[in-house]
Amino acid sequence: MNAEWADHAESAESAESAENGGESGWDVDPDDDAGAVVEAVGRQLKLWREAAGMRPAEFGAAVGYGENLVYEIERGARIPRPEFLERADQVLGAGGKIAAMKADVAEVRYPKKVRELARLEAKSVELSLYSNHNIHGLLQTEEFARALLQTRRPTLSVDELERAVAARVARQSIYERSPGPEMSFVQEEVTLRRPIGGAAVMRRQLERLLSVGQLANVAVQVMPTSHASHPGTGGMIEVLKFEDGSGVGRSDGAFNGRPVSEPRQLRILDLRYGIIRAEALTPQESLAFIEQVLGET
Repeated sequence: MNAEWADHAESAESAESAENGGESGWDVDPDDDAGAVVEAVGRQLKLWREAAGMRPAEFGAAVGYGENLVYEIERGARIPRPEFLERADQVLGAGGKIAAMKADVAEVRYPKKVRELARLEAKSVELSLYSNHNIHGLLQTEEFARALLQTRRPTLSVDELERAVAARVARQSIYERSPGPEMSFVQEEVTLRRPIGGAAVMRRQLERLLSVGQLANVAVQVMPTSHASHPGTGGMIEVLKFEDGSGVGRSDGAFNGRPVSEPRQLRILDLRYGIIRAEALTPQESLAFIEQVLGET
């Protein structure tokens, strides 16, 4: 199992170009093997531009971006955003052929660690997720995720922030799977009460929890602060199980926080999570508790 998997993989770490606020795309990590895809897209864009008889500066002006950024995209140093490809398709009269490349960059637009995390979540059949500090990323609204990511230090640039938010929201396509995986979330009470982003953002986040908690394959439970002693005091726990019987897990309070996939180690995480889930409020009690907190927010 890939040892890159970890909760902190949700963050976007690459530095971004300041020109145009990075609006035309994201920098390519030189150590990311997805760069080959980006280079191929850049070559195709250059061929279409040259076939249309347009210079980079002229093309850039037509699509609303700087000449330097056009060069960066064409040489595979920048990942073009979907809207850039759509504008290029219109300007170059490609009849949808350039816009179709959005599918090629849809996955590689996110950092490698985030892609690995999303792949593991996408192939899982069972997810057990205990969060003691923040609402889990798979439960977050877009505005809550943005407000939460804005608390990071050092501060993320505008482009880094938007990239990280987009990556986190994209992972939530897991709810669209049919059949969907069995998903169990246990949230500490404090995560429901810390007003990240302000009262309005928090209310919509709590409403999101109530909505997700009613899905047939999802159980959302709350661990009240009054339940003082349980195995989650060491930190978050995440365990993903796959159809072939294998799995991967991580906990702040076990194995130095490293991802593990060895059965004996996974049994330890399963044991701790099982006790946490048993000691938390039931799903029905938890939804009622969240409604109560919502009324107080």
